[in-house]
Amino acid sequence: MSNKMYQTHSLLDIWIQENNELVNKWKQQEGGDALSRHPSQNQTHLRLCSSEFNKLLRKIQGIPPLADHTQLELTVVYNACVCSMAQSQFSEAQLLLQQATERVLQMTGDDPVASDPTGFWRTVLKSVGNTALTPCVLSLLCLQWAIWLSTCQLKTIQEFQDELFSVFETLSTGVWDEGRREPRGKSSDIPLLVMDPRRLVELLQICTLIAQGAERLSEGRSSEALSGLQSAFSLPAPRTLIAYTHLLSGSCLAHMSRPQMALQCYRKALETDSQCVCALYQSMLIYRQLGNTQAEIQALRLLHSTLTLPSATEPALAGTHLLSPSLLLCSRSLSSLLSVPSALSVLHNLALNCVLHGRLSEGVEYYLDLLAALHSEDQHGVHAEGPPLPRLPELYLQAGAALLMARRPADCMALCDEVITTTLELLPEKVVLEEPEEECEAETKALSAGGEDEKVRMLLWAGAAYLLQGHCYTHLKDWKPAVTHYTRCFNLLVKVRFKKRGLQPQIPSADVVGKQGTDLCILQRLKGLSLAGRGISFTQTDQLREALRDLQLSMQALPECAGAGLWCGEVLWRLGRRREAAACWEKTWSFTPQPSVESLSVYLQEPQSGPLLDSMELRRRIQELGPTSSA
Repeated sequence: MSNKMYQTHSLLDIWIQENNELVNKWKQQEGGDALSRHPSQNQTHLRLCSSEFNKLLRKIQGIPPLADHTQLELTVVYNACVCSMAQSQFSEAQLLLQQATERVLQMTGDDPVASDPTGFWRTVLKSVGNTALTPCVLSLLCLQWAIWLSTCQLKTIQEFQDELFSVFETLSTGVWDEGRREPRGKSSDIPLLVMDPRRLVELLQICTLIAQGAERLSEGRSSEALSGLQSAFSLPAPRTLIAYTHLLSGSCLAHMSRPQMALQCYRKALETDSQCVCALYQSMLIYRQLGNTQAEIQALRLLHSTLTLPSATEPALAGTHLLSPSLLLCSRSLSSLLSVPSALSVLHNLALNCVLHGRLSEGVEYYLDLLAALHSEDQHGVHAEGPPLPRLPELYLQAGAALLMARRPADCMALCDEVITTTLELLPEKVVLEEPEEECEAETKALSAGGEDEKVRMLLWAGAAYLLQGHCYTHLKDWKPAVTHYTRCFNLLVKVRFKKRGLQPQIPSADVVGKQGTDLCILQRLKGLSLAGRGISFTQTDQLREALRDLQLSMQALPECAGAGLWCGEVLWRLGRRREAAACWEKTWSFTPQPSVESLSVYLQEPQSGPLLDSMELRRRIQELGPTSSA
């Protein structure tokens, strides 16, 4: 009997030594030059360690469960599970946990009666009571908690939250060390762990509060999410995670229509972690909502410079620890709250904002930087989440319009030439858009998106390029080529026909445009602007009949075109039809621009350069006509 006991102790010592050698080997590998190694090297080493722990576990479990062996067995299970989870093999880790806890119940003589996970774990905790096995079982419970969190089983965590959060209290009081000192006297005989459960439970507590906050926020339970997050501020945790609690609190306050308090939270997030780019992005959105353009542009500039730093391309939650926060925080609701646009998308936003708010020289430089970045290989964050960039011809046209506003017509024409050259061979002879059947409208639109819609876009891009070139020539007061380019624009646009059910294809009218979406609205707008531009150019060469025809057609196509209305009045005045001229001017001034105009691309706005009329002078003329002018 004593010989058998000696063999058992001998085996136990060998297995403890084997476990400890594996742990020390991992810790040596994890420390030192871990950051300089390629991630694939770490993964290879992790797979080897995982395999070795599993082999050792099979040896230990090859004999019936004995009290002396149980602490070692549960320690090896813990180490094997951590290695599996570090490789995102959660189902394997779950199976190891299940088998280990069933063996604990087998040893204590209890039956696993409960079928649900929380009931099963309550049985396990009750069966070990306050014995020497308690710390080992608690450490396994931490891993179960980590699996639930990593696989987004937040409802299960919620049901078991009191017990889970009490694990934090238990492990932090030193029970862990006391329990592990009991079986043996020498510290070399204690089985080592690859990760301290106390560090793990600290991580689990804050990650749980963050994941729950994100979930509640996405469900519209903002005040409930906020109260849960506030308890996370003082927890021991990496600064990245503390910054996330401030960030999510700010998002809750933003949803509760308290923008100034939200901004304070975003500021705290950035003070806690200067790399918290989502806090910068959310601040920018708040400034936009408040209409604070200067602050919005400043936030965009900071966001762009932060996103282009090399560290911004590394995962914020990555770490050299086996179970990093990025493994635990992978819920869809949190990912969507933390997503930021790519650096290029932010640069586009910055360029457009500067142009729209009068900071033309800055806007132009940002547009040129954007085009240069798109043509280079160094595109930081180009695959990041967020809204996609407009298509390349669209960006060229926006940049061209910005250059024209900045009084650089030659540069604008060069960019427009690029668009024309790219699209010229792809332009169709004719495009017929059919009215979709109401019951399958969405399906029809989806099917046509790659066909006729793409042809229409090609025509619109080429048409817009010719329009901008026409504007460039009017800016240079070169009227003949201006007329030529406006005509080229118009001739492309009339290639689009719209076919109503049961009727022949026809040029789209204003009522059709209102019903059929963005592309036809742009088409109509380009028609109105090209006719207005040509009509204004004709006035400069005293071709008044042609000018009047084009300006009146422009007003039909685009009633809100102020340039067409004012110059139409001017032509009527020059033709001696002064009452009509006065009525035309008054109608133009009374017209309220539609709200959608602000959201139009910058190249679809009316040009600010070229010949302009003085409204004061026109009003003086009307007054001189006398009180019957409005008749």
